[in-house]
Amino acid sequence: MLEEESISVLEQSTSGTLALLGDNGYPYAVPVSYVYAAGCLYFHSALSGHKVDAIRRCEKASFCVVERDEVRPKDYTTSYRSVIVFGRIHIIEAEEEKMAAARLLGNKYNPDDEEGLRRELEHGFSRMLMIRLEVEHLTGKSSPELIRERRQE
Repeated sequence: MLEEESISVLEQSTSGTLALLGDNGYPYAVPVSYVYAAGCLYFHSALSGHKVDAIRRCEKASFCVVERDEVRPKDYTTSYRSVIVFGRIHIIEAEEEKMAAARLLGNKYNPDDEEGLRRELEHGFSRMLMIRLEVEHLTGKSSPELIRERRQE
C-alpha cells in the first residue's frame, strides 16, 4: 500500500498490537488502544507493569493494525488490509506533552465531550503514563481484491 493509505488505516483504526522486547529476550505483544498524530502513535498505560518494564529496557518497538480480515471460504483466500509500524518508543515525561497526548487519545474515543474528558483527566491523570512511539518506518499490505476495490472508488 502507499504510505498515505497506510497512514489512513492508522488514523481510522482503534486498536492494534504493540510488540516489545519482553523478559528474558522473549517477544511481548499486547493489544492496545491508540491514537495516531503527526508521525507518532500514542498509548496510555498504568504506572507500572510488564509493558512499562519492557519499554524502559528497550526503545525499539513495532505496532500492527489489522483493519480488515475477512475469510472468503469459497475462494480459499482472505481479504485483508494491515499496517506495521517500526520505531522508537518512550514514556512521555513532560507534563504538557503528556496532557496533550492524553487529550488526543480521549478525543479520539469520546469526541465532543470536553467536560467528560476534563473530569476523567482530573481523576486519573496522575495514575497513568502516556507513551509515544515515533514512527521511523511503516509498511502496509492489502489483498489484491481490496486494491482493485479502492481503485474503482
